[in-house]
Amino acid sequence: MLRLLNIELQKLRYNRSAKVISIIYFVLITFIALIASIEFNFGDFHFRVADQGIFNFPYIWHFNTYVAAILKLFLAIVIVSMMSNEYSYRTLKQNLIDGLSKKEFVLSKFLTVLLFAVISTVFIFGVSLILGLFFSDYNEIGIIFSDMEYIGAYFIKLVAFFSFCLFLGVLVKRSAFALGFLIIWQIVEWLGYGLMKWQFFKDTEIADNVAQFFPLNAMANLIKEPLSRLGAIQSAANQLGENFTKDYQVTWLNVLIVLIWTSLFIYWSYAILKKRDL
Repeated sequence: MLRLLNIELQKLRYNRSAKVISIIYFVLITFIALIASIEFNFGDFHFRVADQGIFNFPYIWHFNTYVAAILKLFLAIVIVSMMSNEYSYRTLKQNLIDGLSKKEFVLSKFLTVLLFAVISTVFIFGVSLILGLFFSDYNEIGIIFSDMEYIGAYFIKLVAFFSFCLFLGVLVKRSAFALGFLIIWQIVEWLGYGLMKWQFFKDTEIADNVAQFFPLNAMANLIKEPLSRLGAIQSAANQLGENFTKDYQVTWLNVLIVLIWTSLFIYWSYAILKKRDL
């Protein structure tokens, strides 16, 4: 497996655009730290973002993984281009001539996906831990390392999303079309949910139960939006007579759905390559 991973790393080593995009991705994640230093002054009123509790343990694990997951599109570009370049530069055909099987080729890509996900997860864990130690009001060990399921969910979400991008890269061949297909697929899921909610079932609960099995929606459900968990938001909602009953937990059903989709994306990538005349 190390041999297969090393083959992919050698390709990425000479891919300048992949390196630039990857650096931008990790720099943007680091910019989360800058949010803590932002202070707004409106006359005698002073407002600092960090004072609102977004960097308190254990909430920070939820907030940072949610924000970082939004930026995953940058690495998705790398994954898609990594596959499309195989066709553009005919390295896929050369790898097969050199004795690499199609199964090993897909495995090498998946190992790269795992590596990107591991590095990103470790990075967001480190950034969150440092920010929390500096700004959190709660520094007890038990509190610091509670809600760590969001870190695991972040890793699973990245692996699934990157596997989907890998599948699109194999299916469409060209990175621009693959990314376009990704956007179209997201729109299709939104339209499908809307039609179920307002046209077919006219019931939000039924629409939600069906839509949770859509691939991108299932990935999104792993880490739900965290802002409505903030005390200030909750207090404002209570004053307006609104109550949030949202379940923010990472559920085993969502994890299982996403893992199944991940397996399917990798299998379909191999099935397409197996049948395709290269």
